[in-house]
Amino acid sequence: MSTSDPNRVIVTGENPFIRLSAKDGDPNSTEASFWRILFSPGGPGHVLYLKSELTQNRWRIWSDNIAMARWLQQTVQGMLNAELKDTGIPVTEATFSKSGDPRYFWTESLVARGEEVALTWHDIGDPLLLHILPNQLPNRPYGVCTVLIPAASTRLTLNGVAAAGRSWPREREGRPFSTSALAFSESWTEAR
Repeated sequence: MSTSDPNRVIVTGENPFIRLSAKDGDPNSTEASFWRILFSPGGPGHVLYLKSELTQNRWRIWSDNIAMARWLQQTVQGMLNAELKDTGIPVTEATFSKSGDPRYFWTESLVARGEEVALTWHDIGDPLLLHILPNQLPNRPYGVCTVLIPAASTRLTLNGVAAAGRSWPREREGRPFSTSALAFSESWTEAR
């Protein structure tokens, strides 16, 4: 009996996200998808895709590897959010750093010319291991194996100004979850 996933691994790394809204169930006022990539056809690197009132409700992209950022837009990130399939969205060069202990809090930061962005997750919950195969869910040609760590509280700032709204409690696989989470040890696959 084989214990390996038969699909082709296309990217591995981390993909923590923050989704904020003013009221539970409202459309997201802030959507942030952060990636720290160790392996991909576009190489390693970092990228933040952010849409918020802080960005005038337009998508902004910061990265230290534009080839990787564009590859993600054309594959996994574009599947997760069709608005990000648009590779005409400019990419701003940035330097990235991280701090914290994911048992308690985690912060991802970037610095670009005249801009600083910080994303913080805290009030951390119990990790959940998910494994979804390619095409197992409708309109999801890619599979994923990830450790999702829910965060009951989050903060996102752009140049020191905090995004409005908050993360909201959810349930996933019968366990407490959130609209925001740390996604570590994340690998995406496609069918061979």
